Amino acid sequence: MAKSPENEHPHKAFGWAARDPSGVLSPFHFSRRENGDDDVSIKVLYCGVCHSDLHLLKNDWGITSYPIVPGHEIVGVVTSVGKNVKKFKAGDQVGVGVIVGSCRSCESCEQELENYCPKMIYTYNSHSFDGAKTYGGYSDKIVVDQHFVLRFPDNLPLDAGAPLLCAGITIYSPMKYYGMTESGKHLGVVGLGGLGHVAVKLGKAFGLKVTVISTSPRKKEEAIDRLGADSFLVSSDAEQMKAAMGTIDYIIDTVSAVHALAPLLGLLKLNGKLVTVGLPNKPLELPIPSLVLGRRMVGGSNFGGPKETQEMLDFCAKHNITADIELIQMDDINTAIERLVKSDVKYRFVIDIGNSLKK
Repeated sequence: MAKSPENEHPHKAFGWAARDPSGVLSPFHFSRRENGDDDVSIKVLYCGVCHSDLHLLKNDWGITSYPIVPGHEIVGVVTSVGKNVKKFKAGDQVGVGVIVGSCRSCESCEQELENYCPKMIYTYNSHSFDGAKTYGGYSDKIVVDQHFVLRFPDNLPLDAGAPLLCAGITIYSPMKYYGMTESGKHLGVVGLGGLGHVAVKLGKAFGLKVTVISTSPRKKEEAIDRLGADSFLVSSDAEQMKAAMGTIDYIIDTVSAVHALAPLLGLLKLNGKLVTVGLPNKPLELPIPSLVLGRRMVGGSNFGGPKETQEMLDFCAKHNITADIELIQMDDINTAIERLVKSDVKYRFVIDIGNSLKK
């Protein structure tokens, strides 16, 4: 029986993998490739737990290839670099996000939008150009092409900064692209979870008035007193929604559950923008008259390329923006996944890989 490419790689690695749609993770031995001329080898210290990890672990999207080692919010320290690598050296603090490769020649790549490359290589549950399967950051080490390695700012905490590599850029990229950063404008954030709480912080850093829009009244105190939102809108309260119609310039919708867009569009001013970054598993109804009569726009966005992700990290470091996290040991990951299903976390789990391995 022929060996798969990843089994022919020389460097033994250790991680935690799921073998079937139960999504249960357990210890897993595999191999990483040799550090090539353009590669950076990284000792993983922390890895965030993204909601997409949950979907892929359980094959909710029908695209999972088992065994799967999740994790694309990776922070660690460089252990070695290839001869062509000049911007990193052993000992540097670095991050790795959602992708680790792209064709580097298509129109998207030439515009530094590698995250839209049709041949992009995801950090896990994907395949490298040599055919080897990619395994993510729930592991002790990773080898990544230097183009997709990010310098992690010295003043950004490694643990609380890790989720920015997905949650942070998922919010930052559409805010920049769609021009949702004009100081003094009014931003609505739909949903107060892993993405939403970062959106509140980024919105305030850009000088926006921020309103959290949620179905849960109990989140009001958290949104305003702890996260710094200016106001709170209960989307299930018809009177509140009516009073707020036509008052918001931009809305970022972070909700992946199926929900109505019409009430959200009604909140927008003339020329308002609604950008969705959630991934509902069923189509949503889009009321065209609301767009036409209010010259409103609906758009979407898919994380960001390396250049923009680095820009986001530097911005967050400058403004002291981190994710609110619960730090866990690797032994607790299955319990954490069960809690994530119930949305029982404020607001992101981060695995302490380095100390877990010491044990």
